[in-house]
Amino acid sequence: MSRGFVKEDDQEETPIIPPRAALPAGATNYVTPAGLQAIKEEQEELLREISDLEEPDERERRRALAVLNGKLNLLKERLASARLLDKVDTDEVRFGARVTYTISGANKPVTLQIVGVDEADVKKQKIAFTAPVVRALMGKKPGEETTLQLGDQSRRICIQEISYSAKD
Repeated sequence: MSRGFVKEDDQEETPIIPPRAALPAGATNYVTPAGLQAIKEEQEELLREISDLEEPDERERRRALAVLNGKLNLLKERLASARLLDKVDTDEVRFGARVTYTISGANKPVTLQIVGVDEADVKKQKIAFTAPVVRALMGKKPGEETTLQLGDQSRRICIQEISYSAKD
């Protein structure tokens, strides 16, 4: 049938499902215990939303279900690829570490935790292991210095403290 004979109201747009946080091609999807728990809780919440969905308009219901199911499918893919990293026993910066460092030109130290891409949250000082600052910190020990390249600028970073907590 020609599109000229189809009413506009009969057309349903494909809903846009926002992608999850970017994971570089070929990168392992590392997660902390807290991150894995958060992903599982998100999955439970999406399943709850799907089962509790009450939308009287059938078209809107189909659209809402398509969005929820799309999000659930993306989450299941991420959950299936998750690799839990815990029980770190090292004195150098690795995944899961809480790192305090000073950066040249800054007045006070910065503390961050290195986490998986799905649990990264700058407001909570949780930074993905794929971030440039984290790549510069990896493998360093307290007292060591490294360089963070920011475009054509470089900054000196000095590691102050590293800790690993079972609860994070």
